[in-house]
Amino acid sequence: MKQSGSMVSAGGGEPPAGSAWLKAAALALVVAALGLPLDHLLGYAVALVAAVIIFSGEVSPLPARWAVALAIVVLSALAQSWVSPPRIDEGGNVFLPESQGALRAGLPSDVYDTLLRQFDAQYPPLSRCATSKCWEADERPDRLYAFSADGVLTRAPLSRSVTSIDFSDPIWLRLGFTNEFRYNWSGGNANGLERNHRDGRFWMGLHRWHLLMPWFVSYQFPAAYVGSTLCWNGTVLWEGDNQRFATFSGDAETCRNIASVDIGRRVVGIAIKPDTLAMRLERSWGLRLRSAVQGALALFGVLVVVAGLVRWRAQRLILPLSLIGLALVVIAIDDASFIGGVRPFDGGDDGLFYDGVGRAILQHVLACDFAAALEGGEKVYFYGGPGLRYFRALEHLVFGETYLGYLSLVLVLVFAALALFRRFLPQRWALALILLFVAIPVGVLFGTSFVEYEQWASRGFADPAAYILFICGLVVLLGTRRDCQTAFFGALLVALGIFMKPIIALAAAVLMGGVGLAALWQRQWPRLVGICIGFSFVLGMGLHNWIFGHVLVPFSANATHPWVYVMPPDAYVAAFWELAGFHPGGEHVLRAVVQLADWLSGPSQLRVMIPLHAGAIVIVAYVTFRARGLDPWLRLVAGAALAQHVVALFYVATARYHFIAWFLTMLVCAVWLHEIGVPWLQRHYPKACARLAELPSSVRLASGLTWLERVSA
Repeated sequence: MKQSGSMVSAGGGEPPAGSAWLKAAALALVVAALGLPLDHLLGYAVALVAAVIIFSGEVSPLPARWAVALAIVVLSALAQSWVSPPRIDEGGNVFLPESQGALRAGLPSDVYDTLLRQFDAQYPPLSRCATSKCWEADERPDRLYAFSADGVLTRAPLSRSVTSIDFSDPIWLRLGFTNEFRYNWSGGNANGLERNHRDGRFWMGLHRWHLLMPWFVSYQFPAAYVGSTLCWNGTVLWEGDNQRFATFSGDAETCRNIASVDIGRRVVGIAIKPDTLAMRLERSWGLRLRSAVQGALALFGVLVVVAGLVRWRAQRLILPLSLIGLALVVIAIDDASFIGGVRPFDGGDDGLFYDGVGRAILQHVLACDFAAALEGGEKVYFYGGPGLRYFRALEHLVFGETYLGYLSLVLVLVFAALALFRRFLPQRWALALILLFVAIPVGVLFGTSFVEYEQWASRGFADPAAYILFICGLVVLLGTRRDCQTAFFGALLVALGIFMKPIIALAAAVLMGGVGLAALWQRQWPRLVGICIGFSFVLGMGLHNWIFGHVLVPFSANATHPWVYVMPPDAYVAAFWELAGFHPGGEHVLRAVVQLADWLSGPSQLRVMIPLHAGAIVIVAYVTFRARGLDPWLRLVAGAALAQHVVALFYVATARYHFIAWFLTMLVCAVWLHEIGVPWLQRHYPKACARLAELPSSVRLASGLTWLERVSA
């Protein structure tokens, strides 16, 4: 139900104070029962369903229930560590020829020579190097086995340790080292090497990416795996006596039993030629049983937390699970590697920089070099998303070598958007709008479709994270609670959004200014204090640049770079003087016309959309300055949207820069349509509206929305 037009809070509908902390604690127990890192899809799916149940229900505050749940989770974790199969040591890395270095020194001569022969065959020396020196020292592997976030908590001696082997596609083997920033190859570089290939066919979502980088992987089996069978396609080297290796190579699958003599010896898979190596381990029945018991214990711990602490109704899960399912289908069609795989980011792209620096930050933290970790790879932030590198480091700590942290944030967008729609629209309208936003990609014409956020997030850019945090902060700040704690977290979310991408600073300034003035006007002093403290975190970027770079840069140094800051104010002044001098074809006039056309074309950059976008801007301006009968908070949102549109007058019309402006515009226009547009049509064209409502498709749509409204109440 739409809230009242007053800026004073409407009553009711909010959960009890402290329930958010209880739900967060319950989710933490679920994660503890599953174990970190949460880098496997089954465990993530269980955690996701548990999160939906927890946040859709009510969590008990009774200490006795919490004590029992905590005790069982601890016992479950201990039992899992006891029954878990022994772990197989796995090490892998990129292979590049070198006269001296980590690979030359660390690999047995048989292995290195085989890698070199296959590398020379795939990349002939005369064509791959313009000079005798192909790679600089900082462009080659700096260790024998690359760092893997999967091995942080298990203290793996190589890269990581595993309990199973089964891969035919390296994307799903999750080779995080492919995204180390040292391998920043853009397409076919001067050395003839490429990073990846994207299969553009829409039905290839599960295998969208093909890794083209040369790499190898090595395994060492503990004694418990005697009697298991290792099968492979491609080239595999088995270690024998005196560190000599036997080579097995071929396209047909080859299998070999693991004998006691193989324990502690190395088995090396070689993947110089793309898409040639596949390996799978057929474990003994005893090992399979231990894995099954371990999984059952983890699931039991989760069930105890959910059943013992949460009161929930199955009917209330229909809508959130349906929305998550729709979102995951959209993601899988576009790029399924976002759901648990590791795609190699494009060379020269922001995604490779943020993930590469994030991996370095995590390694600095593990080495207790906190100053280097806080520096974040730059003494003065240049890239436009300072915060994402730190998010990546935290993500790899919790989710290992996956991008499930960013995926979770993208899924949160669905519910944050729904909450915002419900804040200003009736339930039926909000449900229709969220289904349109998630499942029907017509919004790409307007820059307001879920798939656009997902595409740039899977590519590793900071923009979607910034917009999602901003929307979450908006939902919290415009909620009914007006206490200090709620205001603090709402303001903090907005500040973190700016930290992710400072381009949203104008919209954030209008929003925080309006919320702060409202709190001041209504003498809500605790709320005002919370807002000020929470938003003060935005000063962290300038503080970083001052401490590490000794310069005063509030956000990031690329804010005025000519590549992005394409139309500064002085260019508009020059265009004005050209018009005043009757030179409509002047350089600056043409630049201004193109900039305005790019702005009104929206993220789709289709000129045919200019009239629709221009009309939407007029509606937003009307709501901001004239629509006094509408919710004042909506007028504040409209003002933030207008402020964000100002960015498009000066910055390059890259679609991802302007999603939040058009998202807020879409929200304002939807509310205007409900409050003003539809009533006007019903008054002036009652018969046409009645015939439209009686169409079979309209009746079915209304019936479906009514059912969704009932089950989600």
